[in-house]
Amino acid sequence: MRRRVGTSLYAGLLFTVLGAIAWGTGQPFVFPSLGPSAFLIAFDRRSERDRAARIVGSHLIGGVAGFAAWWLIASGASLTATPPAFSPGGFRLAASATVSLVATSWAMIATDAVHAPACATTLIVSLGLLPAPIEVATIVASVTVLVSVHAGVIAVFRRVAGEAHPLYRAENR
Repeated sequence: MRRRVGTSLYAGLLFTVLGAIAWGTGQPFVFPSLGPSAFLIAFDRRSERDRAARIVGSHLIGGVAGFAAWWLIASGASLTATPPAFSPGGFRLAASATVSLVATSWAMIATDAVHAPACATTLIVSLGLLPAPIEVATIVASVTVLVSVHAGVIAVFRRVAGEAHPLYRAENR
């Protein structure tokens, strides 16, 4: 019970920071694939530097692959409504999504930056929902803020609780 409550509240805290930034800037600092990333960070709170780089790197890969696929295949199209059956626009969006997913999966594995929520990021971009380069940059900035806030919370927790907390004791061996 304690872990369920703690994980839920901590994921909410991480998202609250990003929600405040989105609200204050009017930029998409909150997007669907960020929720699973926040949950995974909150569920396993051990802050590892390589894990943070993997999370940011995977979303960067997803954003770039999604943008490239959208720009090359479906530029100008967007999945804001279901396209008609067998429409050229629907085909272009489906092809863009498929190409971006293949490219993202390959690149995440090749760079050891595997983080499944980035596959949702690539779809968000390749389906024309956030396809502008500035929006891709905002996605990466948002993920960077997410892992940075987490690292800050962990640093404060360790300062207050010390290394005696059982969750972190094994990490330092």
